[in-house]
Amino acid sequence: MLFLRSLIFNIAFILFSALWFVWAIPGIVFTRPGFMTWYARPWFRMCRWLHSTICNVEVEFRGREHIMEGTYMVASKHQSAWETTALAWSFPRPRYVLKKQLMYIPLFGLYLWRMGQIAVNRGNRAAAITALNQAAEFAMKEGGQLLIYPEGTRRPVGAPPAYKHGVLHLYEKLKLPVLPVAHNAGVVWPRRGFIKYPGKIIMEYLPPIPPGMPKEEFFKHLQEVVETATNRLVEEAKAHPAYKAAGGD
Repeated sequence: MLFLRSLIFNIAFILFSALWFVWAIPGIVFTRPGFMTWYARPWFRMCRWLHSTICNVEVEFRGREHIMEGTYMVASKHQSAWETTALAWSFPRPRYVLKKQLMYIPLFGLYLWRMGQIAVNRGNRAAAITALNQAAEFAMKEGGQLLIYPEGTRRPVGAPPAYKHGVLHLYEKLKLPVLPVAHNAGVVWPRRGFIKYPGKIIMEYLPPIPPGMPKEEFFKHLQEVVETATNRLVEEAKAHPAYKAAGGD
């Protein structure tokens, strides 16, 4: 049953995404860059619905009172593909910091460009940080929420944290508050895993970090609050009856 649910979901996800990418082609031409994000919201919502319905997954959002208005950074734990759509759905004008290779995916890359996402070549650290700062500063002048994964890539559940200094440079450069985000999505939607487990995904928005903290103090505090909350949520997900019944460890 677990394999069958995962197979049905993966097929449904691919088919629906392909149909949406074709349907949304006019949006590349006829919408303003900022509006393209709203154009994509049906896709975000349907992806979540398919996953929750087919794979028997509950979703809970905690700490919504910490979500601010206006312009700020969002620093999230990155464990799976699930949170990429969940985060985009959570904020009115999300702008992702993402790896440049994603921009080369047919159609998908065009949508990312049209939505004003910030692509960075991670192969050259110095050049990447310079380009990241310039692009992020320009994007923030237009308003919105800058979404960044401080570890740069998805990390397996339980792996030691590996925070990069890109978030630190942005914090110093942009002088914006930072909203930390923790979740346990990697338990039921494992990184690079075909099997999708039943259970409960919890995304928790943590108290914002104000601008102006000393750099190293900010860096240490961000890791501490995100990792502490993530570990707690992971244990909660592993204790869920549906996850345990499906053979989760």
